[in-house]
Amino acid sequence: MTELSEQSAELVEQSVADTATRLTKANKNALDFLMGAQKAMLEEMVFAGNEMLERTRTETHLLSEFVSKMAGSHSVRDLKTVYEECGRHQIDFIRRDNDRLFRHGERERMIETATKLFSKSPQN
Repeated sequence: MTELSEQSAELVEQSVADTATRLTKANKNALDFLMGAQKAMLEEMVFAGNEMLERTRTETHLLSEFVSKMAGSHSVRDLKTVYEECGRHQIDFIRRDNDRLFRHGERERMIETATKLFSKSPQN
């Protein structure tokens, strides 16, 4: 009877140790996932912030150029030319801005990062 009791105590201890090991691995995997997701989100926020700053700089430059050309125009024909030229610059800026954003989207960084986060299998 004592042997049976000792064997069952060993089985319980082994089961508790296995459960603790599995819980530790699960917690580590969850922590790795959360840290990876947080890193991806922060990288995207930095990218968005840099893009907004760059856009603001370009818009400020275009506005400054427009105002200086408006101040230098002396006739209606000059004003028309200024509007046409600045309109073309604005359209070029919008095109470049959209091209840059599409290139960022084509790289599919977020999709790749999410796939990597979800594909990490628990290591046994």
